[in-house]
Amino acid sequence: MRKRLKRLDRRVLRAMRTRWHSPEAEAAVKAVGMAGEWGAIWAALGVAAAAGDGARRGRWLRAAAAAPTSVGLNYLVKLAVRRRRPRLRRLPPLAGAPSELSFPSAHATSSLAAATAMGRVSPGARLPLYAVAGAICLSRPYLGMHYPSDVLGGAALGLLIGRLWPGVRPGDPGDRLIDLVADAARSSQPPAADASGSDGRSPAAPQASPRAEPLGRD
Repeated sequence: MRKRLKRLDRRVLRAMRTRWHSPEAEAAVKAVGMAGEWGAIWAALGVAAAAGDGARRGRWLRAAAAAPTSVGLNYLVKLAVRRRRPRLRRLPPLAGAPSELSFPSAHATSSLAAATAMGRVSPGARLPLYAVAGAICLSRPYLGMHYPSDVLGGAALGLLIGRLWPGVRPGDPGDRLIDLVADAARSSQPPAADASGSDGRSPAAPQASPRAEPLGRD
């Protein structure tokens, strides 16, 4: 079964690497892949959404942070699995990567993590968010950078991270923690100085000196 899955993985990769290719299509897919590097497009989307939605600014920014953070988590899995990137005869990859480790795809992990977290901020935006994430995922085997199973594994990891990402919904643990820190900071500030005495009572007003009575005439 494992050998059959590996053969299927390689056949799908070869099909995606050889079909629907033209200079224009390859240039467009390369641009999509570049946008997904290090979660850059998700950081940009999060900042743009935060700028236009002041009521949920903090949640948008926290959701955008899921993308670069998940890249680091993805690399830990890569180090544990240590699968090498695919190499097809006479079909070199059409892009570069900082590491030769392949499973799981960091593009897929960061994209699905950010899309899922942002979809929790704004459920109505899930369709376009997942469409962008899907395009980035498909770019990886199209460019010969990952086996399809690398993308599926990365997507599964990203979905898990996005579902567990804190602070993107009202009442999330992240929101409660931020509120607690803010309350603690406010309570630690010294009270504003006022005119009260050390015993908390206002000092008595100074007594006016009595006016001298005019001397009577006798």
